[in-house]
Amino acid sequence: MFLALREMKHAKMRYVLIGLIMVLISFLVLFVSGLAKGLASDNASSIQTMTADYVVLDKQSDQRLNRSELTNEQLKELLRLTHKKQMTEFGLQMTTIQKNGASKKTDSTLFAVDPKGFIAPPAAEGQSLKGADKNETVGDLSLKEEGFVIGDRLKEETTGTVLKLVGFTKNQSFSHSPVFHVSLKTWEAMHDGKQSVNAVALKADSEKAKQIEKQVSGVEMISKNDALKSIPGFKEEQGSLLMMIAFLFVIAAFVLSVFFYVITLQKVNQFGVLKAIGAQSGYLSRTVLYQVLFLTIVSLVVSILLTFTVSQLLPASMPFLLNVPLVAGCSVLFLTVSVIGSLISLYQVIKIDAIEAIGRAS
Repeated sequence: MFLALREMKHAKMRYVLIGLIMVLISFLVLFVSGLAKGLASDNASSIQTMTADYVVLDKQSDQRLNRSELTNEQLKELLRLTHKKQMTEFGLQMTTIQKNGASKKTDSTLFAVDPKGFIAPPAAEGQSLKGADKNETVGDLSLKEEGFVIGDRLKEETTGTVLKLVGFTKNQSFSHSPVFHVSLKTWEAMHDGKQSVNAVALKADSEKAKQIEKQVSGVEMISKNDALKSIPGFKEEQGSLLMMIAFLFVIAAFVLSVFFYVITLQKVNQFGVLKAIGAQSGYLSRTVLYQVLFLTIVSLVVSILLTFTVSQLLPASMPFLLNVPLVAGCSVLFLTVSVIGSLISLYQVIKIDAIEAIGRAS
């Protein structure tokens, strides 16, 4: 480590420049990762936060929640095969909400759930759905930024039902639209009892899920992750962003490996002299590795601070989510990529012949 730090101190500008490039690359990786996480949450947080293992859908729905429709007979069979506390049905409908007395309409999603079921969201402000009466609803907290307040009268455009907003929930969105939750009783009244539920959320292991799927005709059992992927645009959106992140990691490895390989070639003579006076290849290789790790760690610390600072300046409407597990995962990957990128330089150091290098220098 002593030799690594002395060399970096001697050639400050060279290492500052490569450090700056690494800061920019790692900042871009973290920013795009936060954007991908934020978009995923904005697209499907209502499903992500469900405390369920599986979702039961109509077999003809092509695994789309909004296309599914379960019959009363299927619901009775599901209830017969599992405990009431392990399943809860829900309805889903894309709609438009308009505040009474306002001209602006808000694209949103209506979720009908059992207020006492395990997927009913807790209240972040105001009243939860458990204490709500008929024709009362709770909406996502993001609606406050659009001027919605507790007590507003809201007209649901599809059925013309007027709902009263009694509370706000947190992290409840679907297909990039805020979610309004209503009780199943309100859902039935809105559709005059003609609209059945779309799906059932289920707590069960894989064996139980397979058993239910075999015994109940016309249903399909999918995991919560598959339910997320079935949301229109979710898989394509996340795939594009993950591809960008993967290319950024490849670019980071390439830049780092080229930089240290060129520096190693420039120092072949010095390494040859050090080997001639007794320095081991392992010691010299560790010197290069220490430099890589030092630059990477410092660059990561700077880029993490920069990313969190920038995230505070972003508008609330921009979907961006950066948490500790995401930062830790990206940091570990970046360190791994950096070490892999330095392997070609380590190989070059190991194969240096002291006599040949000194002869070349003379």
